[in-house]
Amino acid sequence: MKKFIEEFKAFALRGNVMDMAVGVIIGGAFSSIVTALTENVLTPILNFCTGAQMYTLAQVKEFGANFVSSVVNFVIMAFILFCLLKAVNKLVALGVKKEEEPAVPTTKVCPFCKSEIPIEATRCPHCTSEQPKEEETK
Repeated sequence: MKKFIEEFKAFALRGNVMDMAVGVIIGGAFSSIVTALTENVLTPILNFCTGAQMYTLAQVKEFGANFVSSVVNFVIMAFILFCLLKAVNKLVALGVKKEEEPAVPTTKVCPFCKSEIPIEATRCPHCTSEQPKEEETK
């Protein structure tokens, strides 16, 4: 059961799954903006232009307030998602920290002239001295 939970956690916190979830939530919130735009802005304008319906000033103010409310709700939802994802990414980054392995040396110091030479060198290019083997230096 523990392995199952770990696998699910790894799946759910993968980048593409989180991106898809954010896309679905933002898409749902954005659809409310589109709905409010059509119901509260475009439809009343078309109805007024075609003479299908007349609106009072109070109705026009309500239409505008509904649309602005939808936009504000979208911004709040996007901000909350941003904060949640930032926290999740920080938690994932804390759990993923791995100890870095020390870099394998590629050079060594010549014991005779003290210049830096490649680790595979058998002779120093500066002083031409033969380099002692690894067993001799230890």
